Amino acid sequence: MSTSGSHSADSYTVPLLINGKEVTTSTTFPVISPASHKTIWQSSSASVADAHAAIAAASAAFPAWSKTKPSFRRNILLKAAEILDSRAEECAGYMMQETGAEAMFSGGFNVPLTSEMLKDVAGRISGIMGSIPVCANEGTNALVLKEPFGVILGIAPWNAPYILGVRAILYALAAGNTVILKGSELSPRCFWAIGSIFTAAGLPPGVLNVLYHRPADAAQITTTLIEHPAVKKVNFTGSTTVGRIIASAAGKALKPVLMELGGKASAIVLDDADVDKAARACALGAFLHSGQICMSTERIVVHSAVLDRFTTAFRAAVAQAFGADKPAPVLITSAGVEKNKRLVTSAVAAGAKILHGDLQADGRHPETDEVSNTRMRPIVVGGVNKDMELYHTESFGPSVSVISVESEEEAVAIANDTEYGLSGAVFTENLARGLRVARQIESGAVHINAMTVHDESNLPHGGAKMSGWGRFNGSWGIEEFLRIKTVTYQE
Repeated sequence: MSTSGSHSADSYTVPLLINGKEVTTSTTFPVISPASHKTIWQSSSASVADAHAAIAAASAAFPAWSKTKPSFRRNILLKAAEILDSRAEECAGYMMQETGAEAMFSGGFNVPLTSEMLKDVAGRISGIMGSIPVCANEGTNALVLKEPFGVILGIAPWNAPYILGVRAILYALAAGNTVILKGSELSPRCFWAIGSIFTAAGLPPGVLNVLYHRPADAAQITTTLIEHPAVKKVNFTGSTTVGRIIASAAGKALKPVLMELGGKASAIVLDDADVDKAARACALGAFLHSGQICMSTERIVVHSAVLDRFTTAFRAAVAQAFGADKPAPVLITSAGVEKNKRLVTSAVAAGAKILHGDLQADGRHPETDEVSNTRMRPIVVGGVNKDMELYHTESFGPSVSVISVESEEEAVAIANDTEYGLSGAVFTENLARGLRVARQIESGAVHINAMTVHDESNLPHGGAKMSGWGRFNGSWGIEEFLRIKTVTYQE
């Protein structure tokens, strides 16, 4: 491997970050924009040797980093937030180019929330503390200490690279661990930007190392990282399918893991709901970022008494936000479009009806007249039941099911009739009723009178069932990366 050289836009190769140095590898892969279908730059592809180099760097940096004072770590995080704010337009641009995200989602949501996360955690570091329990025997004393694990492996996806990439490292760093961030090959420059910002903020060499690689190398490099004795814990955000593989590998190596996986979020619209408010929230919750969010609304469970009114309002809300006068939402790959069309086609063949949208629409851009196989307009499907694959499978795209129910109890049963449990929503004008329903839903979060997509730095975030376990954010996130040690002493 060799250190990075030219940074010209047309021939730029995204470097790795190993031991504080940018490293451009001889093996590269093209990064293709799903919006333009053009190669926007090349990316370095980490080898097993690079993975070992990152582990060695993180291991060597751990003793000194783990002993740093809270104020030292705090100041680096605050400086990183300041640098991110100053580079907000640049970073949002990378996300728009690499993932096809709209400006509202990239620059309007992802970058500002990432900055807020950095500031929030900076303020929490000095609050890390152990305890002094009272022991049973006279003359025996105990200290319960909280210590960092060592080297942490964080694996983050492409769909919200700044929020999820920084989340994969932030809480571990705050707790005194060193980190290897393995970013998605679909958005490497976003992950490079994270490493660049932390380096500029004064993070010592080796404390954070950033890798990405060709898809063909995924199994070998991921296994190398997980199995290495120096890596003490893994956190992974991504699909449940890949999560099983990561958890299995970590389990064989007896490594603890924090997992935030897929979702099949239901929004329940009760008979006393503000229908217009529910319609707007469901439209945004279902189709923001083309539905490529783990918390996206996948099923809207509506009381029959308001079904007609809701359907009319929902169709209008979708048309207003994502109508034909606007470009069709971009998905990261054509496979996502194909999957959604297959799920909807299968449901319709089994008796479901399309309430809004055209499955044959070609994703044409209204201004450029370009037709793209990575664009798909929102589809709303009614009459979906549990005999259809669409009812059970996470679409991770711009399709949503509307399911009619006769009671609150039936709504809760359907919301829980899924292997997932990440997020949910309930719409009602009766707070006590909303809380009653929320408490019955098997999910990491439930939002009353708001969309299922909700994430903020001071609220714990994570799932139940096959949506994973453990929690990011706030003090809960920091605690995930601290190991408890008991020390006793005799007087």
